[in-house]
Amino acid sequence: MEAGAGAEAEPLLPPQSWRTRRGLWRAGGGARSAAEDGTGTDNDLYINQAVVFIEDAIQYRSINHRVDSKSLWLYRWYYSRTCQWILSLTITIILALAFIEKPSSLTVTSDVRYRLPAWNPPCGLTESIELLCFLVFVVDVSVKSYLIGWEEFWKNKWLMAYILTLIVSLTDWIVSLSFLCAEDVRIRRILRPFFLLQNSSMMKKTLKSINSTLPEMASPFVTEELRHHVGKGLCCVASQSVVLLLAVHLSLFTMFAMLLFARTKLFAKFSFFCVFLSSNTGIPGHSLDGQQDKEWVGYFRNLPDSLTSLLVLLTTANNPDVMIPAYSKNRAYSIFFILFTVLGNLFLMNLLTAIIYNQFRGYLLKSVQSSLFRRRLGIRAAFEVLSSLKETPANAQQSYVSVGALLQVLQKVEMDCRCKQAIMRSLKMCSCDQLSATQFQKLFEELDKDAIKQHPPSPEYQSHFMQKMQFAFGHPYFGYLGNVVALANIISICVVLVMDADKQPSERDDFFLGAINCFFILYYLLEMLLKILALGLKRYLSYPSNRFDGLLTVILLVLEISTFAVYGFPHPGWRPEFMGLLSLWDMVRLVNMLIVFRFLRIIPNMKFMALVVTTLLDLVKNLRAFAGILVVVFYAFAITGIMLFKGAVVPLGNISAINTTYDNGTLQCGTYEQLEYWPNNFDDFAAAVVTLWDVMVVNNWQVFLEAFSRYSSPWAKIYFVVWWLISSVIWVNLFVALLLENFIHKWDRRCHRESLSDIEYQRTVELMFRDVLEEPTEEELMEKLHQHPHLQLCR
Repeated sequence: MEAGAGAEAEPLLPPQSWRTRRGLWRAGGGARSAAEDGTGTDNDLYINQAVVFIEDAIQYRSINHRVDSKSLWLYRWYYSRTCQWILSLTITIILALAFIEKPSSLTVTSDVRYRLPAWNPPCGLTESIELLCFLVFVVDVSVKSYLIGWEEFWKNKWLMAYILTLIVSLTDWIVSLSFLCAEDVRIRRILRPFFLLQNSSMMKKTLKSINSTLPEMASPFVTEELRHHVGKGLCCVASQSVVLLLAVHLSLFTMFAMLLFARTKLFAKFSFFCVFLSSNTGIPGHSLDGQQDKEWVGYFRNLPDSLTSLLVLLTTANNPDVMIPAYSKNRAYSIFFILFTVLGNLFLMNLLTAIIYNQFRGYLLKSVQSSLFRRRLGIRAAFEVLSSLKETPANAQQSYVSVGALLQVLQKVEMDCRCKQAIMRSLKMCSCDQLSATQFQKLFEELDKDAIKQHPPSPEYQSHFMQKMQFAFGHPYFGYLGNVVALANIISICVVLVMDADKQPSERDDFFLGAINCFFILYYLLEMLLKILALGLKRYLSYPSNRFDGLLTVILLVLEISTFAVYGFPHPGWRPEFMGLLSLWDMVRLVNMLIVFRFLRIIPNMKFMALVVTTLLDLVKNLRAFAGILVVVFYAFAITGIMLFKGAVVPLGNISAINTTYDNGTLQCGTYEQLEYWPNNFDDFAAAVVTLWDVMVVNNWQVFLEAFSRYSSPWAKIYFVVWWLISSVIWVNLFVALLLENFIHKWDRRCHRESLSDIEYQRTVELMFRDVLEEPTEEELMEKLHQHPHLQLCR
C-alpha cells in the first residue's frame, strides 16, 4: 500500500486517562467516545491494528492507511491470498491476450513462407475478457484509494497514473468496438504492462533505482564533494562524461571512416567503364570491379550507413566482416578497426558496466534500506498500539507491552510458521511479563532470517547387520561411487554416439546401448532403494539432490519398462522400428537425455560449482521484480514493433511488392533473405518477442537493422538501436551488476562463515545487503510515527 491516509478514522488510541499519562492523543476528536469507554471492543480494535501493522512489516508495506474497524477488515481482505491471487490472475490474463487477439500467434510457425492463416477471435471475444479485467482493476484502484484516504490520494502519482491508464484503455476499448475491431492501432495494448508494474512494490523500487541510475551512470568522475560544492546543476553537466565520451568516440571514428574509405574518382570512372564494357561485349560488368571500393559500397556510403556500421562494430556483431574489404586491399587498414574496437568495446563499454554496477548498487541499497525502515516502523507501530491496552504507572518513563497481548496478536497474524514458532519460543523463555520497545523489536528480527531446513533423523535399527548397512549406504562415499557410475554411463553413451554418428538409422544396432542403459538404470534404482533404507524416506526426500535423483530414476525406469513392453528385451539386431507414438530410437534418445541430465547430481558435491549454481538459483528465485521490468519492456516494444512492422517482411515469391532488387535473382551473402531469417518478424506477438530477443543478444543484429530499414523505412533503425540501448546496454549490464553483487555476497559469507547455533541462518533475498544496512534509530521511528495521519504521538 502506498504512503498516504485520510483524516477521518476511528482513533487507534487508548482512553483519555491513559493518554494523559502515556502522551498519546487522537486526531479527529469527534470520535472520542469510541476510545474512552475502555471496553473490550476497544481492546479488540487495538489487537487488530497491531496484527495489521505486523503484517505490513512482514510484507514491507507502508503503515499509512486507515485503521478503523471496517477499514482494517477491508485492508486484510484486499491483501488476502485469494484477493491477491485474483488480481495476479487478472494481470496475467490481460497480458496473455496479446497471443490470441489479432494478429494471433496461434500458428505452428512464424516463417512467412510456410505460415498458414492464423485463427483470429471474433470481434467481442477478447474485448469481453478485457472488460472483465478492467472492472477488476477499477475495484482495485477504488479500494486502494479508499484505504490510503482521499486527501493523500491526489498526492500519489502511481494511483493517478493507474486511473489515467484505465481511462485511456476504456476509451480505446470503446473505439475498438465502434470500428468493429478493425482498427490497426490499439493504444491500450501498449499500456497493459503498467498493470503488472503498479501491482509490485518491489518492481516500483527497482524501476526507481534504474531511473535514478540512468542520469548518474555517466558520472563516475563526479565525487560527492564536487556535488556538494558546485551544486546539482553543474554536476548534471559534468555527469555526462562517459556517455559523451562514447558519443564522441563513435562520431569521430565515423568521420574518419568516411574520409578514409571515401569514394574515389577512379572508382567512378571504373564503374562507368564496367557499364560500357558490359553493354558492348555482354561481359558482366560487376565481375570486373574486384575489391575496388567495396568498403565504401558496403559500409560507408553515407553518414547513416557509416554510423550504423560502427555502432554495430561496437558490439562486435559485424566483426571482422566490416574490415575484410579494406583489409584485403591493405593490411594497414586493420589498425583503424582494431583501435576503434579496443577503445570502444574493451574500455568504454566495460567502464560503463562498472559504472552501472556501482550506481545501481547504491540506489538499490537505498531501496532495501527503506524496506528495512518500513519493517521496523511497522513493528514499532504495533508496539505503540499494544502499549495502549493496559494502563502503566503514572510515573512510567517507558512504554511496555504485556507478553499475553503479544501472544494474542501472534495467534491472528499471518506469517511463516517457523518465524511464529521461534518468536513464541522466545516469549516462553522470557522471564519477564512485559516487553520494552527494544525487546519487542528484537523479537521480530526473526523475520530477517530464513532458517535452513533441518533434516529429519535417520531411522534407528536394532539389528547389528542393519546398522552396518545403514552406515555403509548412508556414508558420503556411497554417493561418490554413484557419481563415478553416472560418469561411466555418460562416457559409454558418448562412445556409442561417436561410433554411430555416420550410420544411417537402418544400419544402427541398438543392442549395446540398450543393454548398458538397462544395467545402469538398474544400478540407479538399487542405489535409490539403499539410500532410502539407510536414511529413511523422510530424510531421503528432505534433500533436494535426492528428490532430483529419485525423480529421474523413476522416470528412467518407466521409460525402460515401456521400451521393453513395446520392443522386447535388447538383443543383437535390435533396430529402430516405428511402433506407437515413438520409435525405438526416439525412446533410447529420450532415456539417454535423461541420463545426461541426471549427471547434474554431482553439483552438490563440488563446493565451488554449488556456489555458482546457488547464486543462479537465487537470481531466478529472488529477482522476480527485476525480471518483471524486463517483461514490461519486452511487451511494450513487441506491441510497438507490431504496429510499425506488421506485414513488412514479404517472402521472395512476392518480392515485386516491395522496392528491392536482386542481381540475376541471387541473394547477397549475409542478408536477411540469404540467412533465411524469415521467422524473425513482427507479424504477431510471439514472433515479435523472439525477434527482440535475437536483437538483444546482438549476434547478427545488423541483419535486422538492414532488412527492416529496407522493407519498411530507413527510420526503422532508430527502433532497433533504442531497443539495443535499453535491453543490451542497460538491462544486461544491470543483470551483471546484480549477479556480481549476489555472488560476492555469497562468496564473502562462505569465506567468513561464523559458527552459529545448531540451526544455520541465511538472510532473506530482499535483505541481501543486510550486513551493510543501518538500523533506524529510535528518534527516526518516532518522528515518522508522529507524521502518521491516523496516529498522533505527543511523547
